[in-house]
Amino acid sequence: MSVATERSWIGDGARRALALGATALLMGSFLAVLSHVTDVAGGTDRLVLFVAGSLLAATVLARFLPAAFAPILAAGLFTVGLWGYIQAVPNGELLLRSFDAVRADVIALLTGLSILRIAEAGVWAIGFAPAPTFLTWYLALRRHYVASAVSGGVALGFFVLTGDAGPTVALVGIVGAAGVVGFGELERHRGSVGQVETLVAVLAAMIVLAPLVSVVPGGAADPMVSSGGGGPETVEAGLLTGGDEVGIQGSISLSPKVRFTVESSSQEYWRVASYDRYTGQGWVRTGDDRPYNGSLAGPPGDTTQLTQNYTAETSLSIMPAAWKPSTVSGDPADNARVTSLAGLQPDGTLANGTSYTVTSQRPNWTADELRSAGEDYPDGIRSRYTQLPESTPERVANRTDRLTSNADNPYDTARTIERWLEGSKNYSLDVDRPDGSIADSYLFEMNAGYCTYYATTMATMLRTQDIPARFVTGYTPGQRVARDEWVVRGLDSHAWVEVYFPDTGWVRFDPTPAGPRSAVEGSNLENARAGNESNVDTNRSEDGEWTPTPEPTPAGGSADAEDSAANDSANPAGLQRAAEQDQADAANGSATPAGGGAAGGTTSVADSSPLPELPSPSREQVAFALVALVGLAAGAHRTGLAERLYRALWLRYWPSGSPTSTVEAAFERLEYLLADEHRPRRDGETPREYLAAIDADDRARRVGAIFERAHYGEAVSDADATEARALVAELRGERTPVLGRFRRSRERGPDSI
Repeated sequence: MSVATERSWIGDGARRALALGATALLMGSFLAVLSHVTDVAGGTDRLVLFVAGSLLAATVLARFLPAAFAPILAAGLFTVGLWGYIQAVPNGELLLRSFDAVRADVIALLTGLSILRIAEAGVWAIGFAPAPTFLTWYLALRRHYVASAVSGGVALGFFVLTGDAGPTVALVGIVGAAGVVGFGELERHRGSVGQVETLVAVLAAMIVLAPLVSVVPGGAADPMVSSGGGGPETVEAGLLTGGDEVGIQGSISLSPKVRFTVESSSQEYWRVASYDRYTGQGWVRTGDDRPYNGSLAGPPGDTTQLTQNYTAETSLSIMPAAWKPSTVSGDPADNARVTSLAGLQPDGTLANGTSYTVTSQRPNWTADELRSAGEDYPDGIRSRYTQLPESTPERVANRTDRLTSNADNPYDTARTIERWLEGSKNYSLDVDRPDGSIADSYLFEMNAGYCTYYATTMATMLRTQDIPARFVTGYTPGQRVARDEWVVRGLDSHAWVEVYFPDTGWVRFDPTPAGPRSAVEGSNLENARAGNESNVDTNRSEDGEWTPTPEPTPAGGSADAEDSAANDSANPAGLQRAAEQDQADAANGSATPAGGGAAGGTTSVADSSPLPELPSPSREQVAFALVALVGLAAGAHRTGLAERLYRALWLRYWPSGSPTSTVEAAFERLEYLLADEHRPRRDGETPREYLAAIDADDRARRVGAIFERAHYGEAVSDADATEARALVAELRGERTPVLGRFRRSRERGPDSI
């Protein structure tokens, strides 16, 4: 049998399928962003419906609608979607009339404002989706592949600018756009199999090589976020950069360096920022910042005035303040901004030595007052602060229902969740960041974590009970160096939860166990001092903690101040029932008993397992490996490497059978060797004629003679089969491995192979 040649063409259907598949990949990239937005902000079902309708309309209209009308129809879809969003936003029509406001919002989106920061992000995503989906698919069906790639690329590029399209999504979209153009042109010009394989290999190389190339130059590390020494990021790196988003990290470290000092008549948590929208992977603050105009509204109930004076001991990009700030004075106040959640932000950074003063109205409350506060929340509070991603597993609500079954008011519910988290999980900075919902993973599958895990989980559990809660970042009081002065370091950075109560406002709850956290922070500071690290002390902090004379507990402040025996017994039956249900939860997907941790003395899975558990590959890693394999396969086939590898194995593999079949296999392999060295045997050319035409040596002629006998029905013996096989193996051994040619033997003369 002669060597097979590559087919010149592939079917039109296959070529078009590749082009449309690349179009689907491009559309999938920006639809993935929209799907994430609607999962977080609500409206996933409607998004699927609108996208499906757009695809159906494009498929039908592509048969008869002229291409010139498609952009007009897409513009109409976009206008309708935008109008629907405007109607959903409070005072949306007034906003539309303000051209400056609209222009500012568009510029903000194009310079990094996440879609998730928009109040009605889900409505916006649903309104945006139909236009690019329709136009991209319609143009691809009409074989306008370049225009299709431009349409989809613009949609994806918009999300890259807003920061909602991560590197993986952006890379998928770029590869999809390149595939649309490449495969589309191959379809139009009836490209060959080899050209398709070349394009597949190039696209796969783009995916494989992209993560290995960095185009962002390195810069000086921010002293607020650098851990130093190339170690893991600090807590501050993920929490306290003053940004509009907070992601949940894996392992982190603590920085012992001093950040600022505070003069205050009482110790507080020095609050930096709060966040209202939970994404499942982190937190986002919705709404726009505004300039500070000289004063801020206080909480709804009774308050006590508290004055604090802050001095930056390093460059700061934040403005800490005890809750709830009402006035700010000092140089930073001139350009300070107020977030949508009433936090303070500087315009730029505060230089070392900069001071400012904050007057706060601290809410006064008692536990009994909060228990009787009721659930008559102001307009917008419940909807804004009980939001959860639609993908949040139902078992989170089920566990919380059991845990708080005896709590008949939001305060006792919050206290029960707070104490349960304190006692059921270990405190650790060395954790692996889970995939999927952070709160669900921490609740059911993790033994340990640090403040962001505790706070995220508590806020999520409260929201499943329709209790308004939000995620807050800032610093714990720090080291007290005088009656009214505290030194605050990077290791004091922290995250906690605020819960809303009618007639009181936001009240702090801290589910992170204070003892283990303080021990870790103290050890870190001692090690830094022993290592003579710089900037870990001020003149007044080297002498240790100043101990005040015991004073009565103030009426207001954190829920921790009300940690009485009555509070501790708020819901013991619920705690017990939750522990009794651990086994049932494990059967439904929970890997770790909920009662494990420091308080319960439960040993982690890793401690009880005789062998280390190998980490499972992520979906991204699996997809990356598959793409690499496809690219390697296409490249190997295109370059002939796959054929050579196959033939190398085929030449060494001899099927078992009769002497006749062995001789036939030997001659087939001989033909391949001779074709590679000389030329293939032509149609109608007998083996004897072929061997004579290429002037084969005596060994090849001997194999040919044995083959003629077997082929024309003469009996061949086992000895004949063994001889033919040995001669072919000898010829194969003289073949040059790389070039595929035979080595000329001087002993055999010019006629030898």
